[in-house]
Amino acid sequence: MLRDYQPADADAIVRVALAAFAEFEQHYSDWLLFTAHVAKMPELSKTGEIIVAEDGGRIVGAVAYVGPQAPKPAFFDPSWPIIRMLVVDPATRGKGIGRQLTEECLRRAERDQSSVIALHTTPIMTVALPMYLRMGFAKVRDAPDILGVPYAVYVKSLG
Repeated sequence: MLRDYQPADADAIVRVALAAFAEFEQHYSDWLLFTAHVAKMPELSKTGEIIVAEDGGRIVGAVAYVGPQAPKPAFFDPSWPIIRMLVVDPATRGKGIGRQLTEECLRRAERDQSSVIALHTTPIMTVALPMYLRMGFAKVRDAPDILGVPYAVYVKSLG
């Protein structure tokens, strides 16, 4: 079940986010700094909409949808809505939760009458990146590395 984030969800989404990124520890040059940023995921609710996925009353995934014109990193076109921090609990992967969360972001971009939606990711994310490509996202440019890990911007046309 997908629903909108509530402040009481903060600890649970941080737990899921840290668990989701744990497998990538060896790739980042400063893991403590990286996880400090991951743990700030609830703050995305200030500029965007966090969507949570629940299974049996337990939060198993989350994503932030940041609408057009909302503040976002400079490597994105300011008019684009973006998907940030898609995280799924490793124990519940393979159930389509990441796809459901992404599709909800696409619905919100269409609600906002956007012609495109964007995200940034990295080739080390060997589950997420192929899913995005299957869903019609295409690389448009490189983004700044994050602690030694290469990232790129991907865009999907809507409508």
